[in-house]
Amino acid sequence: MSPSVSIIVACRDEVGYIQSFLDVVERQVNCDFEVLIADGMSRDGTRAVLDEWAKNNPRHRVVENPGRIVSTGLNAAIRAARCEIIIRMDVHTQYAPDYVASCVHYLEKTGADNVGGPARTKAIGVVQRAIAAAYNSSFSCGGARFHDENYEGYVDTVVYGCWYKKTLERVGLFDEALVRNQDDELNLRIHRMGGKLWQTPSVVSWYVPRSSLYALFRQYFQYGFWKFPVIRKHRIPASWRHVVPALFVFGNLFGVAVLMIGLAFGFSSTTSLIVGIWAAVMSLYILSSLAASVSTAKKRGWDLLPLLPAVYSVYHFSYGTGSLAGLIYWSIYDLKAQPDAPFANITR
Repeated sequence: MSPSVSIIVACRDEVGYIQSFLDVVERQVNCDFEVLIADGMSRDGTRAVLDEWAKNNPRHRVVENPGRIVSTGLNAAIRAARCEIIIRMDVHTQYAPDYVASCVHYLEKTGADNVGGPARTKAIGVVQRAIAAAYNSSFSCGGARFHDENYEGYVDTVVYGCWYKKTLERVGLFDEALVRNQDDELNLRIHRMGGKLWQTPSVVSWYVPRSSLYALFRQYFQYGFWKFPVIRKHRIPASWRHVVPALFVFGNLFGVAVLMIGLAFGFSSTTSLIVGIWAAVMSLYILSSLAASVSTAKKRGWDLLPLLPAVYSVYHFSYGTGSLAGLIYWSIYDLKAQPDAPFANITR
């Protein structure tokens, strides 16, 4: 009998993670599936592991991804898929044994166009735990429902996704001009075509967050940098929470600039007013960050409290700074599929 589900994965230079991921996929229960892994021209031995695995596991296939980015790899896998239902997975995520079966069940039960679970995290060590705790806080994510582990219902985006192949073909697959945020952009297109996305806690996976503040800054700077092409394409953000960090960073830059002008040339009534407003906003932000840190530490461990204000600031300032950099860059250059564009090589 032919498999009922095509699992699609895009990877590149993941030799340290790929074998454990393949083992997790093989432990999926109550479903018949094929696996298509699009390799983005790996140079670290990943391809050798994939080829050997496919040789011994007939339902696994390796797909060429000369574009080297996630969106081109996912599209190549979708086009090669033989099944009616498509489920996306990621090498850096761990999955419950019934993940695939649950996705299929809720896709059929709800009639939604895309189904997924909330963004759960699995962390080791105090820094990674602090990053994970902040990741699931509304203060860092602006109240995005996919960060709420208990929410079930309609959402504007889901983690990874499960679709009928015909749905993906109708909306046009992933945008191959995007290195980041290609999933958010696809979900925005589904929404604008009248489709629905459904999240359920019964679909269980665990994302492994970054393990240092520097790595977290790089990650969210890239998210912000690649968010502007999505906004420019659709002339509206998928959610206004994507714009707030950029406004926050811009406001801080403007406030500091006015303060420097005042210190250099004297404070007029206008500069004094601007600096006063900026100081009030920053004071409110600091108090909110401290309050959110205490609330999060109460739930996730008091040993995280000293780190959480710094973690929250990294989330906000990295995304906002990346958004402003993207606004400038993509206002000058045309958006096109370009693996050699800034921050195209996604790393952990």
